Amino acid sequence: MTSTQQLADRRVSAAAAATFIIFGANGLVFASWAARIPAVTEILHISSGQMGTLLLCTAVGSLIALPTAGLVINRIGTANSVRASGFLASLAGVGIALALLAESVPATAAALFFFGIGIGLWDVSQNVEGADVEHRLRRTVMPKFHAAFSGGAFVGALIGAGLSGIGVGLPQHLLVIAAAVAVLTFVTPRYFLPHAVPEQRAEGEPKPARGPSAWRDGRTLLIGVVVLGATLTEGAGNDWIAKAAVDGLGTSESTGALLFALFVLAMTGMRFFGGTSIDRYGRVAVLRASMAAAAAGLALFVFAGNIWLAAIGAALWGVGAALAFPMGMSAAADDPKHAAARVSVVSTIGYVAFLAGPPLLGYLGDLTGIHLALLAIGVPILVALLLAGAAKPLSGRR
Repeated sequence: MTSTQQLADRRVSAAAAATFIIFGANGLVFASWAARIPAVTEILHISSGQMGTLLLCTAVGSLIALPTAGLVINRIGTANSVRASGFLASLAGVGIALALLAESVPATAAALFFFGIGIGLWDVSQNVEGADVEHRLRRTVMPKFHAAFSGGAFVGALIGAGLSGIGVGLPQHLLVIAAAVAVLTFVTPRYFLPHAVPEQRAEGEPKPARGPSAWRDGRTLLIGVVVLGATLTEGAGNDWIAKAAVDGLGTSESTGALLFALFVLAMTGMRFFGGTSIDRYGRVAVLRASMAAAAAGLALFVFAGNIWLAAIGAALWGVGAALAFPMGMSAAADDPKHAAARVSVVSTIGYVAFLAGPPLLGYLGDLTGIHLALLAIGVPILVALLLAGAAKPLSGRR
């Protein structure tokens, strides 16, 4: 192996480690806020419904950022996009802390809006970088990056619970997290790979698809539908497994929480160790197997007559939900020249489903009970299974 090749390999390994850290930091930020939402309602003296409206401000910010993230990344690169989004998220975190100290609902809403913009741009940027690293390594690592997000979220939730238990206020917690994120997102991207931007077309050549035109790419939209099924599967599990266990099986709240933990643990473990199965059997085969496992786990969980079968169903559901979203990101980024725009499109479709799906299940649950309402996500799961062929690697890619 030549010294040039060794240097290139070290750069890719360093970029992989940096991307892993950035994914983990993203999960840490998300959970540090989400785990302490009850403290927000107490500080601001608002109801759960009003808290839902505040959370919608974050969602709107992300929905604005996601479709335009590809343009930003192609303009300034993935490293600078992570720096910019990390700085904005940190600044918004400081704004949230100050707004909570002032007990101002409008100021908190404004800060959450910009927090959503930062998180949305950060999400697309890290996935584009992760796909680039995966291409250079010539083996599947995207699921491990998403496992880092899950692990970071788990650590963030533990930190939030611990600080809450010892009486550390949420504003002080957010200020420390904001400072840590600002440092991590400024320093770590220095190890990212140079971002490949679309080449300038020669005279007479057709204009390449970029930016918003990625919304007219048929393969990208089909991958988006597959990811929609994946995000609904994951989001429904995150939001409703614990509640469905209590309502449908008559378990205690603590047992319901344990079933949710089992779902998350199975999903995180599969993301960390499942990359080898993608390399061995191919993206499409694993995607179909994942959706089949999710459907089987969902059915077993819903129709289980006892807690043990429900636990097996929750674990199988988590295994099935684990790899589909990372594989969708990899598929959208198969062409590095258009990766940013296409990952932006697929992320937007997935995020809308992640945002809208669980509440719709809640409304359906008012009519049928949330336990049976979960069966509704079987439809997008089956659609994703049928359309899995859209994720087949482009020619010249694995």
